[in-house]
Amino acid sequence: MGKNTYDDAVFFEEYAKMPRSSQGLEAAGEWHQLKLLIPPLQGKHVLDLGCGYGWHCKYSIEQGAIQVLGIDQSSKMIEEAKQKNMESGITYRVCGLEEYEYPKDMWDVVISNLVLHYVEDLEQIFQKVHQTLKPDGVFLFNIEHPVFTSGVGQDWIYTKEGKPQYWPIDHYFMPGERKTSFLGCDVVKQHHTLTQILMGLLRNGFEIKAVEEAEPPEEMRSIPGMEDELRRPMMLLVKAVVKK
Repeated sequence: MGKNTYDDAVFFEEYAKMPRSSQGLEAAGEWHQLKLLIPPLQGKHVLDLGCGYGWHCKYSIEQGAIQVLGIDQSSKMIEEAKQKNMESGITYRVCGLEEYEYPKDMWDVVISNLVLHYVEDLEQIFQKVHQTLKPDGVFLFNIEHPVFTSGVGQDWIYTKEGKPQYWPIDHYFMPGERKTSFLGCDVVKQHHTLTQILMGLLRNGFEIKAVEEAEPPEEMRSIPGMEDELRRPMMLLVKAVVKK
């Protein structure tokens, strides 16, 4: 997606209306699974790649982290993070994932939520994350599921009545650019196969500890459209550990 879309005034206004934006982590459908994968953060140094509003940064401090850096390519997102989720120990910085310097053996935990599907060279990011994590450091990320990113137009096929009929998939084994619409704006994402994601981690010195497909919690299934999220996976959660 990149800076221009996130900093677009119309897009940002619509993004601000999303429950996960206005209400925080508890309003995110994947949070009930993601939070169980987060390691103990007491006394830890945490890097958040693509921090958005900074909800995960604030949570890390609340869990005892002593240093948190949240980076995001969008200046509007960073401005919002500073207003909503600025705590002692947190630093926010306008910076893309590809531009960050990834200092060697700097961080205990690297978190990335719903950002990596905008990265073209995913394996390069894996290499850099491995470099910046300390031995036994944890890399925890949530990426759009390959079934979702390979969806035709990333949307359902609907009945005449407008009901979702099925989720079409095409060109699954052809990774790369996918153009779609999100919050009324044209968006460019990057499709990566499951093999690319998991084997990319293994090739770059990670040991995979957990792989989960996000399912909406029971209490959210009454929200319009949420039941349909059980018909195909939208998000892939992965926890990996550095072995040096």
